[in-house]
Amino acid sequence: MIVVALVLLCGPGLAQEDKKTDDLKPADPDTGESTVEEATLGLLPNPFGKQGIKFAVTYIGEVLGNPVGGAKQSAVYEDRINFAVDVDFEKLIGLKQLAFHANVFQIDGGGLSRGALFNDLDVSGIEALPTTRLYEVWIEKKWGDKIALRAGQLAADTEFMTSKYTDVFTNASLGWPAGASLDLPSGGPSPPLATMGARLRADATDNLTLIGALFDGNAAGPGTNDPQLRDRYGVNFRVNDPPLLLYEAQFQWHTKKGDPGLAGKFKIGGWRHFGAFADERFDSSGLSLADPASAGTAAGLTGDYGVYAVFEQKLFRVGSDNDRGIGIFARASYSPPDRNLIDVYADGGLEFVGLDDSRPHDKFGMAAAYARVSPRAQALDRDFQSIEGIGWPLRSSETLLTAAYQYEVQPGLALQPNVQFIHRPGGGATDPLGVLRGKHLGDATVLGLRAVVKF
Repeated sequence: MIVVALVLLCGPGLAQEDKKTDDLKPADPDTGESTVEEATLGLLPNPFGKQGIKFAVTYIGEVLGNPVGGAKQSAVYEDRINFAVDVDFEKLIGLKQLAFHANVFQIDGGGLSRGALFNDLDVSGIEALPTTRLYEVWIEKKWGDKIALRAGQLAADTEFMTSKYTDVFTNASLGWPAGASLDLPSGGPSPPLATMGARLRADATDNLTLIGALFDGNAAGPGTNDPQLRDRYGVNFRVNDPPLLLYEAQFQWHTKKGDPGLAGKFKIGGWRHFGAFADERFDSSGLSLADPASAGTAAGLTGDYGVYAVFEQKLFRVGSDNDRGIGIFARASYSPPDRNLIDVYADGGLEFVGLDDSRPHDKFGMAAAYARVSPRAQALDRDFQSIEGIGWPLRSSETLLTAAYQYEVQPGLALQPNVQFIHRPGGGATDPLGVLRGKHLGDATVLGLRAVVKF
């Protein structure tokens, strides 16, 4: 919080005009806003702006604690600094519609979900092992304002399965859903691990956008230890793992500026992974992994997939301002239960933006999320219970209720108090095959305060 205090003393500086993210601009992984055009404190020198080179620095620091619930009571302070650079090659050397983007994370502190809660819906989107890490680095070519091809080390969470009305929340799963982060190798292409790949985006009509991407299927590569340790600095640049394909169709209405209607969007998409996956219950000989006679090695299954849908709709607009008003969102996904810990995921909520004229950029949101432990994994728990006794805990599902407020102290500086209630962390118990096997987990309440500083 020392950085926040220094910024408060420095004053507002020359803040840029606050603008909403253009879908074809690089998005800041911390806030979802564009790294090219955004509100800042104006403290970061950008002497090469006219030449097409833009620097951005974002600091996020937060305090989180769980006075009740989880595996134990704890409190943590964690932070992440995002250093980003964007280059417009048309301004720099005359190459039309060609851009470059890269960013590096400096990550410090602990993690409440990792260290105390052991829950599935991580309570913070910046929770990660301390390190200095290269995140995204890519080049993008556009053809007019309809087609854009991006290639390099990419993340998927800012373009796939997203809703604009989740940006006020700090829980990780309200960004990149747990149905993907817990089922895909290394968590999929999302913070803190981006992945080598290519993405093609096409605005087929004013009301239809198509997106497809092909990624290396495991950013950290194979192994049994933490993926963040296997790719500690974000420079593995793997390209030879079985691939991951993502695809999405977006149908939108009333999205043009000046349209008197209320904007909305419906997305339908999915992912397909071509690698090997472990059975959630049986070993290679058909015995339950709970059976003392089992070799303890899960049966191998070929390939995996998921399908999902996203709906968002503005319900009320303040005057003619497209950003201010009330919006709702809902998302749902499904993956096969035999090879995935989470087979059904859903979330939904609403966001209030700038309803008070005196605070046009403040946001308030309420949301709920649900992650079902797959029937196959639940069956494994019952197998353990039959062996260990009736006291063995059974996992079922994890539910999140959360509320957050984003208070703009001044352009470039915001405070976000938030509260999260987690019903049945980890589905009610830890992984029976993990280090804390067979441990009951009680309902948890998490209180937090986040500061976001854009220099």
